[in-house]
Amino acid sequence: MSNLIIVRHGQSEWNALKKFTGWVDVDLTPEGKLEACKAGELIKKTSIKIDSYFSSYQKRAINTLKLIMNTIRIDPNQIIKAWELNERHYGKFTGLNKDEMKKKYGNEKIHSYRRSWDMAPPPLNKNSQYHPLNINIYKDINQDKIPDTESLKDTYERAIPYYKKNIEKLLTQEKNIIIVAHGNSIRALCKYLFELSNNKIWELEIPTGNPLMISLNKKLKIEKCYYLDDKRKKNLLINI
Repeated sequence: MSNLIIVRHGQSEWNALKKFTGWVDVDLTPEGKLEACKAGELIKKTSIKIDSYFSSYQKRAINTLKLIMNTIRIDPNQIIKAWELNERHYGKFTGLNKDEMKKKYGNEKIHSYRRSWDMAPPPLNKNSQYHPLNINIYKDINQDKIPDTESLKDTYERAIPYYKKNIEKLLTQEKNIIIVAHGNSIRALCKYLFELSNNKIWELEIPTGNPLMISLNKKLKIEKCYYLDDKRKKNLLINI
C-alpha cells in the first residue's frame, strides 16, 4: 500500500483579490500560511512517513509545502520542483478580477472558460509583465514549452506525463508521496486518478490547504480517498 497526499496551496494574495493568477508568482496571504500550517498538523496526525515531496515552480505552492514540512519536522531542502505541476495559464485573463470579468462577459461565458475541458482564454501578449517569458523563475524552462494560454486539457497534457514518469514509479515501490500544486493541475491529476470524463471534471472543486489522502494498492488502484479536514471537504466525484 502507498499513500499519495495532494494539497492545493493555501490562499494566495491573488486568491484573496479574486484575480486570475495562472503562472504569475504570487505568495501566500497570512490566512494561506495558516492553512498550510494546519495542513501540516493534519498530515502529522496520520503518522505516515513521507518519502518524497513535490511542488510546482510557484512560491505559493513551494511555501505551502515548506510550512507543511516545517510542521512535520522535515528539511524543506528535499522539495522536488516541477513546472509541469504549475497552475493553468489563464492567458489574457491573467491579473484581471473574476467578478469584473463576469460583469463584462457574463457569468456563463467566464464559467465556460474556467471549467470547460478544452477551451482556452485568448493568449497573453508576450510583452506583458505577467507572461511567463518575463518572470525570472521560468528562465531555465525551454521557451518552446512556455504557453501563452492554456485550457484544462493543456494542463493535463503536461502534468500527467510528468506524474506518470516521476511519481507513479515511486508509488509502485510503495512510497508515500506529497504533491503541493494548484486548483487546475490538481483537477488534472484527479481526472486521471479518478478516471473522470471530460464532461464530469468541471464539477470537481479543490479547497485550499486541505490535504487529500489517496491510498493505493500495488496495482495503483484507489483503496481509500478522503480529505483530512472533513469540515472543509468537497465532493470527490469518485465511488470506492
